[in-house]
Amino acid sequence: MTTTPDVRYLTRPEGRIAYTDAGSGPLVVAVPGMGDLRSTYDDLVPALVAAGHRVVVADLRGHGDSDTTFTTHGDIATGTDLVALVEHLDAGPAVLVGSSMGGSAAVWAAAERPELVRALVLVAPHLRETASPAQARTYRLLYRVLFRRPWGAAAWAWLYTSMFAKGRRSPGHAQHVAEIRRSMADPAHLRSFRDLAVALDHSVIEPLVPSVEAPSLIVVGELDPDYKDAGAELARMRDALGGQELLVPGVGHYPQHQAPEVVTPAVLEFVAGLPVTRHDDERHGADERGARA
Repeated sequence: MTTTPDVRYLTRPEGRIAYTDAGSGPLVVAVPGMGDLRSTYDDLVPALVAAGHRVVVADLRGHGDSDTTFTTHGDIATGTDLVALVEHLDAGPAVLVGSSMGGSAAVWAAAERPELVRALVLVAPHLRETASPAQARTYRLLYRVLFRRPWGAAAWAWLYTSMFAKGRRSPGHAQHVAEIRRSMADPAHLRSFRDLAVALDHSVIEPLVPSVEAPSLIVVGELDPDYKDAGAELARMRDALGGQELLVPGVGHYPQHQAPEVVTPAVLEFVAGLPVTRHDDERHGADERGARA
């Protein structure tokens, strides 16, 4: 029988970031994308814990169990939260796992604080802003209208399903979307989500990519509608980061949720192949001492 870790909180200047902490061993810290919840990693976390990792999953600002008092949102804000969380846990460096804009934030953290980041697992990330300035202005106007009460929660649930989750759906898809919709039914959560959608600008990430030295695995669904050509964008990101790539057939923007039988083994193999750290050595020594006792 599996147990759900208790929710813990990291205090930040404008509010608290909620996170769960499971397992022991080398640290993995994961963050979802815009409008998503920690449960997007429900298939990945148990496998990482079983493989001997400490896995911490955080909610975004104003999402899930995090406070809705934040006034600053976006890639950099989320990146600073990741850095603060790794420092707070005092168990790094960490493998950072980020979905969509969470991947962008992880890249920011790796560029700004490389000593805290052991490696990156980027799922459908945005490493550049592909919308033109005119398109970006149009999107912001649309988001201000679309993600308002009383229709905002239903609108995002519909978009999450029909637009951002093309391809096959996981058995838990309906339950996951229902959880997102329930969260967005709270006016404060919906407002935070709308503020994030309006503020999001990935152009701040592109100049930082060349400075990232952490090993990376980039996972993209071949049907992802966020990319004009998913395969070409994956190749571009792979070359920019010098990382490994995985193009997942038959899925869209959430391959960790849509095809865990493909993504989870790939992540486990990638993490297992990383260079040994001080914390790995300490854990191995503790295991050996326990075996001799």
